[in-house]
Amino acid sequence: MAANCNASASKTKTKKKHFVAQKVKLFRASEPLLSVLMWGVNHTINELSHVQIPVMLMPDDFKAFSKIKVDNHLFNKENLPSRFKFKEYCPMVFRNLRERFCIDDQDYQNSVTRSAPLNSDTQNRMGARFLTTYDKRFVIKTITSEDVAEMHNILKKYHQYIVECHGNTLLPQFLGMYRLTVDGVETYMTVTRNVFSHRLTVHRKYDLKGSTVSREASGKEKAKELPTLKDNDFLNEGQRIQIGDENKKMFLDKLKRDVEFLAQLKIMDYSLLVGIHDIDRAEQEEVEVEEKGEEEDCENDGMSHPVGSYGTPPDSPGNMLNFPRIFGPGEFDPTVDVYAIKSHDSMKIPATSDDPVISDSETNVRLSLKRVNPCKAEGPDGVPVILANFPDAPRKEVFFMAIIDILTHYDAKKKAAHAAKTVKHGAGAEISTVNPEQYSKRFLEFMSNIIT
Repeated sequence: MAANCNASASKTKTKKKHFVAQKVKLFRASEPLLSVLMWGVNHTINELSHVQIPVMLMPDDFKAFSKIKVDNHLFNKENLPSRFKFKEYCPMVFRNLRERFCIDDQDYQNSVTRSAPLNSDTQNRMGARFLTTYDKRFVIKTITSEDVAEMHNILKKYHQYIVECHGNTLLPQFLGMYRLTVDGVETYMTVTRNVFSHRLTVHRKYDLKGSTVSREASGKEKAKELPTLKDNDFLNEGQRIQIGDENKKMFLDKLKRDVEFLAQLKIMDYSLLVGIHDIDRAEQEEVEVEEKGEEEDCENDGMSHPVGSYGTPPDSPGNMLNFPRIFGPGEFDPTVDVYAIKSHDSMKIPATSDDPVISDSETNVRLSLKRVNPCKAEGPDGVPVILANFPDAPRKEVFFMAIIDILTHYDAKKKAAHAAKTVKHGAGAEISTVNPEQYSKRFLEFMSNIIT
């Protein structure tokens, strides 16, 4: 009898140890809000994994939500607050959108929850806060309750548009929308795909609206390591997006389609976010690092080092054959082979019969030709669009571009702002607050003029 009691006690003790071990894995961040975000996304993705994917979304899915209230004094406050609420809006819709943008739920969950999101020094005039996931793949932005209402207003048409264009768009790629309640304070957040690559450094960044009135970065902004410059800064610097006639047509056709969709929704005040990776500057930075004796880990999923848009040195045969090109989710031409570098040392990764090889005897570079699934593409990182302008352009640059901030509806408030600015600047001034049709027309004209 005693032996049985001891065995029972031992079994209970083992279970208790297992429970404690699990608690150690609770999410930690620099502040309770981010811990709750990590916990909430982990919880909702796990819950969704048990829900069968429907054949098609129903109208109620665009009104649905899931929420959980946690009230547990046993929680370690170093990990999570003892009381909080987490609400996910339209979970089935956003799961469907992630799928259409070729984002696996497990990858999404890992990016948001494996390590705490990182603060960004970016902040718009409305005071919105921006963070990136630890791997830089996704952007987390705080929004207002009005933004949440506007998202609900456009979500059904936005989803339909994404379905019709097969995810091939410059519009923000919305992946999730949440409400977090911590210490009685409600915070709303959206998660979108990062416009910029998580591999290539962005050396210059612009937020362009096509308006030149009061569109210049402040001195405080320009003092930042990577300031967000604006229309007048772009023009005053003599900057141009040089991608060639064919790429210009392809890009503007896509931009026109997206902007016309926004005009139909009475959306305005959006921007084209442009990030520029300077190939020569990146190479120089690498040289400087090597001269200081610092070594960098250059293993990126089998890629050698992130110099060109596929990790390809700009003067290698792959660039001569493959650029200029435009890439984006779902827009790879299945009849075109995409070049990706496999190794600097041709002895490390032997060619297979399925992968034809180009060799460059001078640089000992071996390139592999292989078809790329747009959902598996490592080169463009799945960002909305990448344009590479070399080898013929005067500066070898890679451009990352997408439309951002599409939750501003042309309502009575905007109409009043338009009237006030017209009085101040005159009827012919290029002010940012105009009706959606005028805004879209001016936006497209400006972009057409700066792209060559």
